[in-house]
Order: sequence, then structure tokens, then C-alpha cells
Amino acid sequence: MQLKRVVVTGIGALTPIGNNLAEYWSGLIAGKSGAAAITRFDASKFKTRFACELKGFKVEDHFERKEGRKIDPYAQYGLVAVEEAIKDSGLDLDKIDRDRVGVIWGSGIGGLDTFLEECMNFARGDGTPRFNPFFIPKMIVDILSGHISIKYGLRGPNFTTVSACASSTNALIDAFTYIRLGKANIIVSGGSEAAIDQAGIGGFNAMKALSERNDSPETASRPFDKDRDGFVMGEGAGSLILEEMEHALARGAKIYAEIAGGGMTADAHHMTAPHPEGLGAINVMKLALEDAGMQTTDIDYINVHGTSTPLGDIAETKAILKVFGEHAYKLNISSTKSMTGHLLGAAGAAEAIACIMAVKDGIIPPTINHFTDDPELDNKLNFTFNKAQKRNINAAISNTFGFGGHNASVIVRKFEK
Repeated sequence: MQLKRVVVTGIGALTPIGNNLAEYWSGLIAGKSGAAAITRFDASKFKTRFACELKGFKVEDHFERKEGRKIDPYAQYGLVAVEEAIKDSGLDLDKIDRDRVGVIWGSGIGGLDTFLEECMNFARGDGTPRFNPFFIPKMIVDILSGHISIKYGLRGPNFTTVSACASSTNALIDAFTYIRLGKANIIVSGGSEAAIDQAGIGGFNAMKALSERNDSPETASRPFDKDRDGFVMGEGAGSLILEEMEHALARGAKIYAEIAGGGMTADAHHMTAPHPEGLGAINVMKLALEDAGMQTTDIDYINVHGTSTPLGDIAETKAILKVFGEHAYKLNISSTKSMTGHLLGAAGAAEAIACIMAVKDGIIPPTINHFTDDPELDNKLNFTFNKAQKRNINAAISNTFGFGGHNASVIVRKFEK
């Protein structure tokens, strides 16, 4: 069978540096840091007392009080981003076959805030089991794809992918595959996460995964810098409307970019540490290129996983050099986590959006907070340090790697009929 082509026709973003697509993209280009002291709870006794929280987000601006209380923050964030993406796409839901429109979402943790709250309430009580009747439906990680389908009457494929920090890239690849195989005309995809609470910060602190640069939160996320000391927790959502090309053209949709291919692999190495030689990362980028029918020289930009951890940044750099060879020195490489923090399961969606906008506008967002070269890295690579760079971008790769050794890469390119 001849595979369908898949394009992006709508985007929504809710991030620590902007509460919609325009704000998010301008924040990236400006090199804006979203990190600051935690306001969500009293973090004074925690090793890490800062994060990349959403700014100015009010539940009541988007949901009626009763409705908002039934939905965990991770689902609230996702619904807000999806609403923007659907409006942006210009879809008239009354004029399309909703049986052919699906929802494939990604989240690494889901309703952590709800789970924590209910457990704390129980612990404060007398042992009598008094739980909110919405506890389970608020907490379960798949519930948001259900909420989206219910709100918009979308009856196509509907599920959630869970692969830690690769979750929403996996969701995008699955959405791409379903449309390419003719199983749907449109898929609402993306990812969301809301893990900035006592359990999220405390748990990642216990793993020694988070930066503890409490004296300078805005410079704490410093991928590829010699003095990096861990990632900065972020939160938010990104949503993309993926659509079969002919369907999009027939309705006169604007097209941001084309999804060209994707790859998925496993390190099969360690629970949390990357393969030291980047084996899984090497294989996943190769598979994505093969799936897209593209050569290494077709790629201009890589939005790296680049979390600002000592081991991860080295392994990913090794992988890029192995896959791209001499062409690696002609690439722009950047980690937008230096600005947004790490959105965990939502990172893939947010960073795919950054790639799409980079392709569209011909601007590479920077890797901010670079102060000192790391002698263990090849510093002849162009990490786009500290300042955005303009260049023509035909195609870009977004890499995401998750605990458990999950790797996913997606390629976006300029759309041409």
C-alpha cells in the first residue's frame, strides 16, 4: 500500500515561558529562562527549591469551578493546549467525519498531584477510608485522551503512551503511523505533565537527578556546560493536530510542516542511566532517518534531549557524532530544556513544536546558560550557545530519551506538495 503523508495543521502550547504558542516561541528565541523559586508548596526543606512552573495560569480562566475540581492539573494543562491547537487548525468539527479523528496523548506520570493529595488526606485522618470519588479517574494516566475525545466528540483511535520522558514523542509517532496507514484522517496528539509537588521534587531529589543550584535558579539548567549538575523540573503541555495531507489541502488548511518519520528503540542497559556510548540514541536516530527516507546530510537542526545531566549530555553527543560523522559539525544543536526545564512526558511535544517553528521561521532557539566548555565534549559542535541563530532549515530531529531506556526521535521537514 502507498503510505499517506502527514502534516501539522494546528499547534497549542502551555509552558513555563509562555502560555500559548506565540509566547512560547518568542520566549525560546529570546533565550528566556522559566526557572524560579517554587511557589506551589513550601520547598524550604527540600534539596531543590526551584522549578520551571507555569506563570499566571489560573484554572478558573479555563474551567468552571466544579469542572476544574474533577480534573488533575496534568489534564487541565492538556485540555488548554488542545483547545488552542484545534482553534489554530481552523477545523470545523461539524464538517468532518469524527469517526476518523482520534486522540493519542503522552504523559509520563499523569495525575501525581491528585495521588499525593489523596494519600496525604488519608494520612492526616483517623484511618477511616475517605477518598474522593474522582480520585481514580483524576489520577490515571490515560484519562486525558478520554477527556479530549468526550469534549470534542472524537471517536477514532484513542489511547495514551507512557514511556517516561519519551512519552509524547511516542504519541506523535503513533499518531503519524495511524494516519500514514489510513486508519484516521486526523489525530489530536501531544503531551502534558504536572509533577511539581512534594512527591515529584522529593522523588527526583532522592535520585540526585535535579540541579541543586538554589542560589541561581535561572542559570541552573545548563546543558553541555562543564558545571551542569542535573535537570530542572518543568510542567505544561504541547498539542499538535496531525492530519493526512490530502485531507488538509482539501479544506484549505494552513500547514506548518510535514512529519517525515520517526524511530523508537531501547537502551536495554540501565533503569535510569543512558548507555555510555549512546547506543540506543544512535539506533533511534538511524531508524528515524530510514523511516523518513532521508540522509544525514538532509538534517540541519537537532533539538536534543539535553537535560543538563552529567552522563546524559555526553552520551547524546557521542551518538550524534557517530550517526552524522563530519556532517555533525554543520548541524545546529540546541537544548530548549535550558529555558523550559524538563517537562518530562510533555517534553517531546514541546520540543517537536520548537523544531516545527524553527523549520517554519528559519531560527534556531539557543541553549542558554553556557559558561564553561566541558572538555569531555566535542566543543567544535555548534550547540547554539546563549543566542538564537538564523539559518535555512529544511529538516530537524527532536530527540527524547526516558528512564527505562526508552528512546524516540521524530523528524519534521518543510512542507512541499
